[in-house]
Amino acid sequence: MNDRTDGPIRTRREGGILEVTLDRPKANAIDLATSRIMGEVFKDFRDDETLRVAILTGAGEKFFCPGWDLKAAAEGDEVDGDYGVGGFGGLQELPHLNKPVIAAVNGICCGGGFELALSCDLILAADQATFALPEIRSGTVADAATLRLPKRIPYHVAMDLLLTGRWFDAEEAQRWGLIKEIVPQAQLMTKAWDLARHLESGPPLVFAAIKEIVREAEDMRFQDALNRITKRQFATVDRLYGSEDLHEGQRAFTEKRDPVWKGR
Repeated sequence: MNDRTDGPIRTRREGGILEVTLDRPKANAIDLATSRIMGEVFKDFRDDETLRVAILTGAGEKFFCPGWDLKAAAEGDEVDGDYGVGGFGGLQELPHLNKPVIAAVNGICCGGGFELALSCDLILAADQATFALPEIRSGTVADAATLRLPKRIPYHVAMDLLLTGRWFDAEEAQRWGLIKEIVPQAQLMTKAWDLARHLESGPPLVFAAIKEIVREAEDMRFQDALNRITKRQFATVDRLYGSEDLHEGQRAFTEKRDPVWKGR
């Protein structure tokens, strides 16, 4: 197990799993410097072939992340400043991130913090977690959420959350399909690690293909996207279809045993 602290970001590595904890008192808000550090952390995760799954959470029991640090903004951080290689929070715009990321939402998750959770692939939430997009009250737009939310949940529900900025709890978030599971606060990280270990044992090349297909096909016609898959025109699909893992999966299925994935 390897632990590391880089300013407001703590990381813990065990096997192929990387836990990333945002630890910036009092509320885990993100300024430009923190965003750039997070971008480097997730870029290194993306590029390290020995890492397969990441978990993102916040320190403490009250805040996951409230998003943009308005105090830092008042002191000179520009809203259109340099967020780093991955955009805000290191995840929203990080290109070619083809590994699963789990958000373990431990508390208040609003504004850019909610958008950060939406950038992850799976979301677990503590039973006390609450969510909101309150940007309208500060005279700005929840840019990433405005793009993503109407594609994830019913249009009129998304517009309600965007236009009113109201708070909602974990039960409502689960009802709309935003989170996978509600977990007692004390069990949140145990559940997150259990899920991460399950994914760690899965086929990394298949996961990479799934993530690239979902990302690239978002604005494509169904048949165009399907043609790109069958013709191996996605880089991850081409790699998968020519891999040892593909043959291993087929052999393991016929031999009725668990496959041994090598990621190649």
